[in-house]
Amino acid sequence: MPDNETTAPSLENLLHETRAFPPSTEFAAQANAQASLYEEADADRLGFWADRARELVTWKSPFTQTLDWSDAPVARWFADGTLNAAYNAVDRHVDAGLGDRVAIHFEGEPGDTRTVTYADLQREVSRAANALASLGVTKGDRVVIYLPMLVESVVAMLACAGLGAPHSVVFGGFSADALRSRIADAGAKVVITADGGYRRGAASALKPAVDEAVAPKEGEPATTVEHILVVRRTEQDVAWTEGRDVWWHDVVDAASDVHEPEWVDAEHPLFILYTSGTTGKPKGILHTTGGYLTQAAYTHRNVFDLKAESDVYWCTADIGWVTGHTYIVYGPMLNGATQVLYEGTPDTPHKGRWWELVEKYKVSLFYTAPTAIRACMKWGEDIPAGFDLSSLRLLGSVGEPINPEAWMWYRRVIGGDTAPIVDTWWQTETGAIMISPLPGVTATKPGSAQVALPGIAADVVDDEAHSVPDGGGGYLVLSEPWPSMLRGIWGDLQRFKDTYWSRFEGLYFAGDGAKKDEDGDIWLLGRVDDVMNVSGHRLSTTEIESALVSHDVVAEAAVVGAADELSGQAVVAFVILRGEHADDAATDEGSARVEKALRDHVATQIGPIAKPKKILVVPELPKTRSGKIMRRLLRDVAENRTVGDATTLADSSVMDLIAAGLSKPSASED
Repeated sequence: MPDNETTAPSLENLLHETRAFPPSTEFAAQANAQASLYEEADADRLGFWADRARELVTWKSPFTQTLDWSDAPVARWFADGTLNAAYNAVDRHVDAGLGDRVAIHFEGEPGDTRTVTYADLQREVSRAANALASLGVTKGDRVVIYLPMLVESVVAMLACAGLGAPHSVVFGGFSADALRSRIADAGAKVVITADGGYRRGAASALKPAVDEAVAPKEGEPATTVEHILVVRRTEQDVAWTEGRDVWWHDVVDAASDVHEPEWVDAEHPLFILYTSGTTGKPKGILHTTGGYLTQAAYTHRNVFDLKAESDVYWCTADIGWVTGHTYIVYGPMLNGATQVLYEGTPDTPHKGRWWELVEKYKVSLFYTAPTAIRACMKWGEDIPAGFDLSSLRLLGSVGEPINPEAWMWYRRVIGGDTAPIVDTWWQTETGAIMISPLPGVTATKPGSAQVALPGIAADVVDDEAHSVPDGGGGYLVLSEPWPSMLRGIWGDLQRFKDTYWSRFEGLYFAGDGAKKDEDGDIWLLGRVDDVMNVSGHRLSTTEIESALVSHDVVAEAAVVGAADELSGQAVVAFVILRGEHADDAATDEGSARVEKALRDHVATQIGPIAKPKKILVVPELPKTRSGKIMRRLLRDVAENRTVGDATTLADSSVMDLIAAGLSKPSASED
């Protein structure tokens, strides 16, 4: 890796320089989005959304009312129109003569491949919908999907949509207990799963977790599940309950490949997706059909500048998360995109796996998470340099604020210093992207999501809900309803109101802090509980992490605020060092040197108040299987509490190593 202090811009310069990266003249001339979108939305916001709904979505019967906000905060968008999500994602492309277009290039982790056209997909979705109907699934019934990243996963979601049966996808890394709670809350009639999937070169089991999740449990009501539909993926032996368990290939392959979609009202539930907090039962975020599809298609087409006839798009998310729903299944397919679907991890069977697939399929649009980008940085530039990435013309970032150094590395090493980066902010609750640069229009800034998209009203406010001036910080809010907004929490309307609408009257607030720079562009600071108050100073964990990783010895960092008797909160940092530097820090003396150097570096980059009280050098950070750092567990360690539930970690033993390391003397404790 290059010496950051001599060859790359410092974090301070990245945050404060006025230079941005304007789109090339050629890109701007051919971009889907033009500056006139902002003018159109500002002149008539509801008219703007009505036009997008008519332009991007096919309606069985047209809507006459765009928005009903009379029962705020529950919105009704395009409510008197009827449509079907599966028809919009698949059938209409076949009807338009595009059946031979590739919908999915599937790549399994073991190297098995499959190419699926829109005509193939139409047949598969129809068969799956008919098979589910034969198992008793009808309009309104809930179906839980607990699958790896397979073509069948996409087919299952669309088959449910074709029937008007809301799906609830549960990430395959969740435990049986987590799955059970979601099945129970949704009142699911059928669970679709697999014998297992492949991960890091080995077959992992899924069916046993489903069996445990639906088994009778003392003191709890009986499960609502009538059937478990099982995809054969790994040839593992599985327990079998006759009459309840059904093989996918037995019922789907035998079903008719013709299915008439169930035409539903625009406000008919499309899916429930559960988000888990640190306390309390998971929240079932409810999304409906018409508004969600409109914003999914609009944002995918414009934020990623999709040219459906020529682009190959790849979002690396799992369908168990909202990114997989909106930017793998619904948004791209409504737009008739060709995309890559990959089952495995970026480092199996080697650390160049992603870039190998970019080269193989000539991927042009690539969307991934900052955590993954930083992991690739840690592995070294020589790995992506070994592959032809010249097909890439746009890069996206999602899931958490991206630190400026990772942004610059992503642009330079992966994007060849030419591909624009769209740093996107949105949530499970918002359903689709809300804040992002528009490629071809926006001059991008390293680390900033920048501006609300046309048609979206976002602001940063203080404790009294007053808009902060440029240069100020506070809470990110949404001040007007948007089409893909959540319609509630499944079965708990009051919790929906209390969670998202009670902090500021009339404003949606889901817990993210933000600041405006001198140009008025928005910088996300992470969750408010990750914005620390140290001796009266509001400090962002993201900014401190950015400062740490801008030092040439640090590969990755995570920062938490720990309760402190003197300052209210103290900054505690967990860092992974690059290669040879990790060996240097193996001794107490070497560790002390590293800690002092990093504390001084943070003080230089941000200010003395931001210096971590304690820095712990660790071999790994606690991450879920989707790659998200679980800062909640790090906070438990930093505050000497019993570590909370770690079942969703990719490797729970990481917490033992971290806890052991924290008990060592530290030069930072002064």
